[in-house]
Amino acid sequence: MSKIAVGIDIGTYQVKVVISQHQEGSQMPKIIGVGFSESKGLRHGYIINQTDAIRSIRKAIRQAEKSARYKVERAYISIGGIGLASQVSTGSVVISRADNEITEIDIEKAANDSQENLPKEFIQNRQIIHSIPIEYKVDSKNILGNSPIGMKGVKLEVKMLYITSLSHHLQELIQTIENSGIEIADVMAAPLAGGLVTLSKTEKIAGCILANIGSETVSIVVYEDDIPISLEVFPIGANDITNDIALGLKVSIEEAEKIKINRDQNRTPSEIPKKKLDDIIESRMSDIFDLIDAHLKKINKSGLLPAGIIITGGGSNMIDTKDLAKAKLKLPSKVANVLKNSKADMNSVKVKDATWAVAYGLCVFGLYADDSGSISLNTGKKIIKNIIRSISNWFKKFLP
Repeated sequence: MSKIAVGIDIGTYQVKVVISQHQEGSQMPKIIGVGFSESKGLRHGYIINQTDAIRSIRKAIRQAEKSARYKVERAYISIGGIGLASQVSTGSVVISRADNEITEIDIEKAANDSQENLPKEFIQNRQIIHSIPIEYKVDSKNILGNSPIGMKGVKLEVKMLYITSLSHHLQELIQTIENSGIEIADVMAAPLAGGLVTLSKTEKIAGCILANIGSETVSIVVYEDDIPISLEVFPIGANDITNDIALGLKVSIEEAEKIKINRDQNRTPSEIPKKKLDDIIESRMSDIFDLIDAHLKKINKSGLLPAGIIITGGGSNMIDTKDLAKAKLKLPSKVANVLKNSKADMNSVKVKDATWAVAYGLCVFGLYADDSGSISLNTGKKIIKNIIRSISNWFKKFLP
C-alpha cells in the first residue's frame, strides 16, 4: 500500500480529519477518507474540557476510518487559537573557517544567536514550534537564493521568523490527542498548514495574506518571496457576527445564527429589515479587516501585497466578504479554494471547500516533508521534551 498520512484539525467549531494517500509523481495526495464532528470542550482554540474534546476527536476519527477503511493510529496535528504568535529576530556570527567559506555550522550559530535575541517578554511561557529563515546577509549584502552555504565572507547575518504557542496550550493539545489513542507524528501551526493547499507558488512569491475567519478567531499569515514572514491570531470571529445580530434584532442566538446562514443563501426572511442586517454584519466584518490592516501597517505591508488577500474559513462564505476586504485593505481579494493537482484524484471523497484546508495541508506536510531534506520530524513524547521545529527552505521548494 502507498504511504498514508492523517491530518487532524481541531478547530473551535469542528474537528476535521483527512486521510490521504501518496500518489506517485504528485505533490497533492489522494484523499481517501474524511470525518468531522462538532468541537466540544474548546474556547478560542483552547482546550477547556479534555473529556469533551476527546469525544469529539474520536467521533471524527471513527467517521474518517469508516470512509477510508483504514485504522488511524498516527496523525499530524494542527495547533491554532489565540495562543499562536510570531516574532522576527536577527542574529549574526563571524565566519569560522580560515578561508572564510560559510558552512552549516555558521548558519546554525547565526540562528542560535537570533533565538537568543528574542525579547524575553515574548518568549516567556511560550515554546517555539517553527523557526523560519527570512533573509541572509553576507558582509551586509542580501543573499539571493535558499542558502549562503559555500559563499565566502567575514560576517553572516540572518533574519528569522519564530512562530510560538503558549506552552500550556500546546501541552494540553498533545495530552488530549494522546489520550484519544493517537500517536502524534508532528505538530504544525494551523495557518501554515492551510497555506500549503490554498496558495499558489505565484501568489506566495508576489506577496499575499491568507486570512482564516473561524468561529471565534481570525488567523492570518503573510507570505513574500515564497515564505511566511508574519503570523497573527485575533480573538474575533464569525460567532461575534451572530452575537451582534442577536443584539441588533433582539432575537435569540439560535435564531440569529439561522438569519446569518439564510442571508448567505439569499433567503433572508421578509420580516427582517435587510439594510439593518447588512449594516450589522458589515460593521463587524469591517472590524476584522481593520485589525488585519493594522497588522499589515505594523509590518510595513499595508497595500503592498500584489497577490492580495485570500480568505478561507467558515466566515469566508458570507456574502460581500470578498468585496469588503478589497475595499478596506485596498488589495485584490478572493475566497480560497483547495489547490488541485492534475494527477490528484479528488473524486473518491469530496472536500467541499477550503474549510478542510488545514487538515488536508497536514497530510501534504506529512507525506512530503521528509522529501525536502530540510525538516526533521519528531514524534510523540519527543514533542513534549523538545517542540522546536526548523522548517527553513522547505516552503520555497513546495508546490509548483
